[in-house]
Amino acid sequence: MGTAAEVGDSAIPAALRDALTELGGAEHVLVALDFDGTLAPEVDTPDEARALPASAAALRALEALPRTSVALVSGRSLESLERVAEAPASVLLVGSHGVELRLGDADRHPPLSGEEEATAVRLEQTLRDVADGFDGAWVERKPAGYALHTRLSSADDARAAQELARIRVEAAFRGLTPRVGKNVLEFAVRSATKGDGIAALREFTGATAVLYAGDDVTDEDGFRALGAGDVGIKVGEGETAAAFRVTGPEAMAEVLRLLAESRARLVLPR
Repeated sequence: MGTAAEVGDSAIPAALRDALTELGGAEHVLVALDFDGTLAPEVDTPDEARALPASAAALRALEALPRTSVALVSGRSLESLERVAEAPASVLLVGSHGVELRLGDADRHPPLSGEEEATAVRLEQTLRDVADGFDGAWVERKPAGYALHTRLSSADDARAAQELARIRVEAAFRGLTPRVGKNVLEFAVRSATKGDGIAALREFTGATAVLYAGDDVTDEDGFRALGAGDVGIKVGEGETAAAFRVTGPEAMAEVLRLLAESRARLVLPR
């Protein structure tokens, strides 16, 4: 669906305001958000990413409200997400596209089997061989696989590196799960999606309504996991299954502020 309602940085249209008001009155709200490009502006060095102060403040306000759960859902490893998000233990985390979960006191990230680990070792070498041929390309270890990053490469090199990686991986492996993101191509030996993460969060929290927002191709799995009464928000450009769209992290911060204010009016005693 490419006709999501457009939202400017300084004005939230009536349709989205109405949706946020309705969501704010739900029995138990889960606010689940991608991190990079949604709460934090995109940066060339992943470890330098941080949520905008306005978004961080809105999330603290939401988390303090009754029957309101806050979660981050990311393609980053859980360790990386914990580091850059600087989130308290009460914030639920989904890392590695649903492979890793931090739900309350429990971390759920089963180790790879011997066969999976052996495949991952071969995959690493395959992708490093590709990255060595292109300036700016590099490989990151993920809990269930490896990712080829091309953000620092030229546009031509990025396309060529990803195409070569696809060809070599498809020739050498069977059953790997590919994920395409912004300037990154990831292959996983264990399959999970952000939609799986949303489902796990909904079950764990008992949420009756969910807001999910994200900017990347992999966030479409999260939007497709939403149902009646939920709110999906695409951050930035691109085709989407979300019902609403905002232009960037600054506009998303305004959305979160409005939701926090709406929910506070409806659930806090007067």
